Amino acid sequence: MKRLVVTLALFGWLPLNAGEPIVVASKNFTESYLLGEIIAQRLEQAGMEVDRRFGLGGTLICFEALLAGEIDVYVEYSGTLERTILKLGQRTSILELNERLLSRGLSLLSPLGFNNTYAIAVRKEVAEEFSLERISQLTDYRDLRVVVSHEFLEREDGWPGMRRVYGFDWIPEGIEHGLAYQAMADGSIDITDAYSTDGELQRYDLTVLADDKAFFPTYLAMPLIRDDLSPRAQAAIEDLAGTLDDSSMASLNASVVFEGADFASAATNHLRSIGFDVADGRSNTFDDLIRNTQRHLWLTAIALLTATVVGIVLALAVFQVTWISNAVLYVAGLLQTIPSIALLALMIPIFGIGMLPAVVALFLYSLLPIVRNSVTALVTVDPVLRRVGKAMGLTRYDELRYVYVPLAMPAILAGVRTAAVISIGTATLAAFIGAGGLGDPIVTGLALNDTSLILQGAIPAAVLAIATELMFEGIERVLVPRHLKVLEQPR
Repeated sequence: MKRLVVTLALFGWLPLNAGEPIVVASKNFTESYLLGEIIAQRLEQAGMEVDRRFGLGGTLICFEALLAGEIDVYVEYSGTLERTILKLGQRTSILELNERLLSRGLSLLSPLGFNNTYAIAVRKEVAEEFSLERISQLTDYRDLRVVVSHEFLEREDGWPGMRRVYGFDWIPEGIEHGLAYQAMADGSIDITDAYSTDGELQRYDLTVLADDKAFFPTYLAMPLIRDDLSPRAQAAIEDLAGTLDDSSMASLNASVVFEGADFASAATNHLRSIGFDVADGRSNTFDDLIRNTQRHLWLTAIALLTATVVGIVLALAVFQVTWISNAVLYVAGLLQTIPSIALLALMIPIFGIGMLPAVVALFLYSLLPIVRNSVTALVTVDPVLRRVGKAMGLTRYDELRYVYVPLAMPAILAGVRTAAVISIGTATLAAFIGAGGLGDPIVTGLALNDTSLILQGAIPAAVLAIATELMFEGIERVLVPRHLKVLEQPR
């Protein structure tokens, strides 16, 4: 659809800003949010409509979403393209990177002007105690508590490559990047990976060790776009080339991390400082809360309703054939073993990003408790009551309607109730694939190590879970047959 709109615009049959908005994305760390917001505001200042999909769960999700046409632009780093995405294994020029990307329908725009390389950061007191200045010295201090970000732990330009180059013979534990700095400040860990322009390096007064074996490549920040992005949009983004150096990027990050600025206002201030007259980008917290809560309710309601209908119908269809019901339960249980974020990532090539893959993933996670409770309740209906039904000449439909379903209803509702609570909690992860909801402030709060932002998502999610429990108690009072209530009363 986006390619059709662009083609029509180029031939003059539609205005260039017609059709779908330009989708600007970011990864889930501070600098990426800032750069995404800077690009989004520049496009809006140039008269184009923008859809923000910030906080996507890492390099893989962003790049796959770009390939799938679900987003139009995000900022990537040359070293990440070289080592992690294209897996080249050697220093590569920007020209060669672009040539390799063109075959996939992607292009790199001009660098924004700074190099944000990986770095190894140490608590200052630890560095002074052991006279640590170079990464190679870490081979002599295995007792130090080294914990790195999950992505760094797996990336070829991260710990696996460092082990080969520096000769480390241990594997550290993983942690969310935004939480690592707080753990450093608390003294829980001694060493972690960092980005050289992170504001937290200044905030926590950390020592950066020299990369004395020149392992880390150059990480020039560059907008990565789809080739079908309109020339007008490309030109607007190109205006940002060379407008940030290492120092100014670090200052921008610091303004958000410990000076209290939000991403939108920090981006606005930067754009104004380089000559672009942009509108105030500050967001309204209450409006964000309402929007996120509504989106969260939509995600869980659609997934739960679909899973309830499919799960109960499936249980009614298979419960009398043991091997089929066991197979259904096995498959539903197998889905539960897939980590939530992994399942969401696997959905991108099929459904893209946004609400649809999130709803599909929540539907799959909701199936097991509903099917399991329904099948178990139907199978364990008192045989005497089943024989009575047959003796009365009830048809198959009447047996289900008057015997099986009423008697199984409490257990069925318990399964739906469990699935609802699971969905409300799991839906917070939908923010990692751009689906929004109450996970948005949680993901942003993790990136900033901001407890208040995390609570803006966590508290409403907990309230929704409690409200759901109370709602199902009311539903049970209405739907559980009266004769079962009478049987349950003490004599």
